[in-house]
Amino acid sequence: MSFEDKLRMLLRKYDELRDTMSSPDKLDSKDFARYSKEYAELTPIVEHIMTFFSAKEEQKELQEMASDGDADMRRMAEEELRSISELLPKLEHTVKVALLPKDEADERNAILEVRAGTGGEEAALFAAELFRMYQKYAALQGWKFETLSISESDVGGFKEASATVTGRNVFSQMKFESGVHRVQRVPATESGGRIHTSAATVAVLPEAEEVDIKIEEKDLRIDVFRASGPGGQSVNTTDSAVRIVHIPTGITVQQQDEKSQHKNKAKALRVLRARLYDAEREAKDAERSASRKSQVGSGDRSERIRTYNFPQGRVTDHRINLTLYNIGEVMAGEGLKEFIDALVAEHQAAQLSEIN
Repeated sequence: MSFEDKLRMLLRKYDELRDTMSSPDKLDSKDFARYSKEYAELTPIVEHIMTFFSAKEEQKELQEMASDGDADMRRMAEEELRSISELLPKLEHTVKVALLPKDEADERNAILEVRAGTGGEEAALFAAELFRMYQKYAALQGWKFETLSISESDVGGFKEASATVTGRNVFSQMKFESGVHRVQRVPATESGGRIHTSAATVAVLPEAEEVDIKIEEKDLRIDVFRASGPGGQSVNTTDSAVRIVHIPTGITVQQQDEKSQHKNKAKALRVLRARLYDAEREAKDAERSASRKSQVGSGDRSERIRTYNFPQGRVTDHRINLTLYNIGEVMAGEGLKEFIDALVAEHQAAQLSEIN
């Protein structure tokens, strides 16, 4: 079956769905909801297909005009034919991208976690800069960035920090940020001017709803204790900090930023749910590991994905061999978009190569 035959099959399916939904009294509510969802998902794809077929039809008409009629008509038809012949491959590519299998988590909000890795205080300072970079990027995208927890180091860095990022298609853009981010620079504490290498780990998890992950109370061990800040000083004088251990998986989440034990527990459950949902996704992805490895990164938290070299002002993404000499713009959030757009495009190209 040719590519165009497959597109015509989709158009017929779309028409059948529309006809079925035109008689809602013949459907129960569950079927109507299912058909409505499928119809809504197909609508943007069908629009791209119709645009593509319309251009194909126009190309055919212009070819006929170019072979008949007077000289002026042929000249005009040939000019328009050149233009539409250049446009058609782009329209076909748009249709193919629209047809790619969707990651069901792409439209979700995300939970961002940044942790200092090797490099002591310098790693903690870099982790704080990464966290603020994502906060600035989120603001530029019109997303809401809400800090969940921050554990500060003695000199103002972040040992670890987490936040929720809420907005349109957050996870689809942020998911490629998971991995090890390496920094090369001269630390402020270094008197000899030597360049040090440190690292921070970023994890971007799709936020899960209660309907996605059901957490049984019997599977949880919940401890409450007094919150503490950097250096061990008390943040408040009540036992409001919460640590939750999910016994079946051993996943542990701790929250202490709120003064209310109830709020800290709610935040911890939110993060736990996201980690459990992410673990389920990882297990499913492992079944498709061969194709996954051929795409942009494996999503492995231990994979070194990017290096930020401050003395040379450059940032390199190792997965797509892209180097930009605009480290200031990247850390300010603006330059990060170029990396994210390139990663999304590379991921789509890898998917297209598998279905072509």
